[in-house]
Amino acid sequence: MGRLFGTDGARGIANSELTCELAMSIGKAAAMVLIDDDSSEKPTILIGKDTRLSSDMLEGALTAGLCSVGANVVHLGTVPTPAVAYLVRKYNASAGVMISASHNPHEFNGIKIFNSDGYKLPDALEEKIESIVLDNSIPYPTPTGSKLGRVITLSGAVDAYIDHIAESIDGSLEGLKIAVDCSNGSASATAEKLFSKLGADYHIINDKPDGVNINEKCGSTHMEGLIEYVKANKTDCGVAFDGDADRCLAVDENGNLVDGDFLIAICAKDLKERGKLNNDTVVGTVMTNMGFNKFCDENGIKFVSTSVGDRYVLENMLENDYCLGGEQSGHVIFLDYGTTGDGQLTGVQLLSIIKRSGKKLSELAEVMKRYPQVLINVKVATDKKDKYFTDKTIKAEIEKVKEQLHGRGRILVRPSGTEPLIRVMLEGEDYKEISDLGNAVADLIRERLC
Repeated sequence: MGRLFGTDGARGIANSELTCELAMSIGKAAAMVLIDDDSSEKPTILIGKDTRLSSDMLEGALTAGLCSVGANVVHLGTVPTPAVAYLVRKYNASAGVMISASHNPHEFNGIKIFNSDGYKLPDALEEKIESIVLDNSIPYPTPTGSKLGRVITLSGAVDAYIDHIAESIDGSLEGLKIAVDCSNGSASATAEKLFSKLGADYHIINDKPDGVNINEKCGSTHMEGLIEYVKANKTDCGVAFDGDADRCLAVDENGNLVDGDFLIAICAKDLKERGKLNNDTVVGTVMTNMGFNKFCDENGIKFVSTSVGDRYVLENMLENDYCLGGEQSGHVIFLDYGTTGDGQLTGVQLLSIIKRSGKKLSELAEVMKRYPQVLINVKVATDKKDKYFTDKTIKAEIEKVKEQLHGRGRILVRPSGTEPLIRVMLEGEDYKEISDLGNAVADLIRERLC
């Protein structure tokens, strides 16, 4: 993990950790790294943002930084993260920047950077930006006069993204009654147009952002509200997005959660049956539920596991020509249609399967059995996240748990790539056993590192 960039961009508490000065410097350095020095034209950088109060402030700082080194800036306004990735390619821009802290609380914010092909930057380029910002390895250029960049506001760009998502399926969603949770985030600017265009009977909740209610007891990280809404209003299902709409989770008609592993399994089976699952392979992560492995074995599908983070899933997909991958958290990548996780694309693909198959979501989800899983987040100081690697007492306890669960389950302990947390995850056949073991490991980490 880099000094500025985690698994999903630079992130921190806005105006405290992620300051305007830092955002301006990142803008300058990103332009320097991404600009083609041989081009006679000024580079064009697209900037999108989510609904956080701090997003306007950081947009101004990034814009100033980019323009000060000679880049033109196009403001997209409030859009989902995957919209920035798509529009970079559509408008042949030099790069794209998304201001968002995704599923984090409103006081956090972040900066995600996409290259001209709509892909998140590889580690090497992020490290180069870090070196410029933190080590002053290359001086910032200081153009003057006509060599400075200008700012353009592009209204209506989000409509092109909505059309792209709608065109990813054949036919409409007419006849489906769905609930949609926008998490008071970026999907608030797109969901109604999208599902109206597709002809669904849609019921949208949490689409009134006020700058501080993003992800607040709503969206894909707080599914309780959507679950109750689906049951109370007897909808066919519900879909929920996170703050920047790059994640999707679902709820079946009975109010049962359908997480990312189930969504990927449903889509993988459908693609394979239609001969559209490249190399009959799906990419997941070390956090993917053990039940997904069994699903793959039973359906003639190969499963490939990567480190946690949709960027690593994507890298593997690109290297090996796979078309479907993702994470339990709801980051799902359909490489035939996008270059990053896309919550609304995932939702539309799922709803299209429900419509075409004539089956209820609960029936489709029977394709996979979920092994009991426990996930405990231990809050630690950012500079202590990696210390459990070298703490002999913690390592010994983890090895002891591995031996106890051998052949019946597993334990995975890792630092979060986006938050000051150490995540302790256990899976197994006996929920009480893995819960007791997980809490014991978490308590030890708190004792040693907090």
